[in-house]
Amino acid sequence: MMNANATREDFPVNSQNRLSQGQLNMLQTCPRKFQYTYLEHLSSPVTPDQREKMAWGSRFHLLMQQRELGLPEFALLQADEQMQRCYTGLLEAAPDLFEPKSPGNRQFRAAEHRRIMNFQGYLFTVIYDLIIADETRVQILDWKTYPLPKKDRTLEENWQTRLYPFVLAETSDYAPEDITMTYWFVQSAETGDRPSKCESWTLQYNRLKHQQTAQYLTHLLNQLNSWTEDYERRKPFPQVAVTEGICYSCPFLTRCQRGGDSEFRVNEGDRITAFSDIEEVEL
Repeated sequence: MMNANATREDFPVNSQNRLSQGQLNMLQTCPRKFQYTYLEHLSSPVTPDQREKMAWGSRFHLLMQQRELGLPEFALLQADEQMQRCYTGLLEAAPDLFEPKSPGNRQFRAAEHRRIMNFQGYLFTVIYDLIIADETRVQILDWKTYPLPKKDRTLEENWQTRLYPFVLAETSDYAPEDITMTYWFVQSAETGDRPSKCESWTLQYNRLKHQQTAQYLTHLLNQLNSWTEDYERRKPFPQVAVTEGICYSCPFLTRCQRGGDSEFRVNEGDRITAFSDIEEVEL
């Protein structure tokens, strides 16, 4: 059964050896952007639209946490029709997730469940929006407040998808085959071209995926160690190839001395929200 009080080993930790899934995504996508953002603490202003989307996502996560704790949800729902639609759509799409526990049910449930892992001197903290476990299996549930991406590969290769089940397997008694992770995209209905109010995507974890994640993570951390050593000798982190087509939307376009050639720009209308750029909401 799940250990709700998992703790890390005692070892010195500073800000540069704490890593999140968002940082891993950025490091893999563009090491130079990681340098600017996390080593040099540079950032671009958040637009009003981005700020509103972040605030809405925070309110939705708080709503789901309150529901799990048995607290009233009315105050968060009454003034927001979109919130009401998304909340109702999720309950209708996944009623089995929210059924009351029957007497004698030894199920473990926790909202905003935090687990911490020490891996090769780096500290990883993950926060599960909802975790449901019994003696034989465990489900990781994650609420996404934007529509389902068009490509499954975008989800499967994201570091949240890799890291969250990996940490759970490393810090619990569950085998990788006992773990599933499901993203629920609560705003899918808002696009107007989706068949249901709420869509989901599920990963069935297994031992092969666990071994692959360990290999990928080891490789990326070795690269980070090497790039950090070079950076201390005044050699910057590598830049992403301009042909990847992601530089045009980066706030460091000018700093990297790119952007004059429009040949590599992609159609703005074809570009969906970058899953790798979205950090988890922490409450």
